[in-house]
Amino acid sequence: MPTVKLISEEEASGKVLEIFEDIKKTKQIDFVPNVWKALATNPDYLEITWKKLKAIMAPGKLDMLTKEIIALAVSITNGCTYCINSHTAAVKKLGLDNEALGELIAVVDLFNGMNRVANAYQIEPDVKPKEE
Repeated sequence: MPTVKLISEEEASGKVLEIFEDIKKTKQIDFVPNVWKALATNPDYLEITWKKLKAIMAPGKLDMLTKEIIALAVSITNGCTYCINSHTAAVKKLGLDNEALGELIAVVDLFNGMNRVANAYQIEPDVKPKEE
């Protein structure tokens, strides 16, 4: 159960309505996902967050599938059920099949564990990126 009353599309007006329409247009969907309905309780924060998402998730040096894979890996690591479902749907829409999804989950598992091991041992880094 959400901690706030979600703002429905029917209740939306002004800035919230404009952003809701942009979300549907940009994501090419016919509904506003619940996370945006929750953020709409604070229209300024909704606006900032939507603009940030649009800027960061726009195609760049990383393609959309790579960005969504990263988003899914972070969501798995953080244990966000909502986000895991959303980003799993996105990676599948972008062509990731179940076998590749299994590999992704295995990599997340491996490196979450390795990170905890390295932190537990307080190992000093000996392999570092070269400065350019």
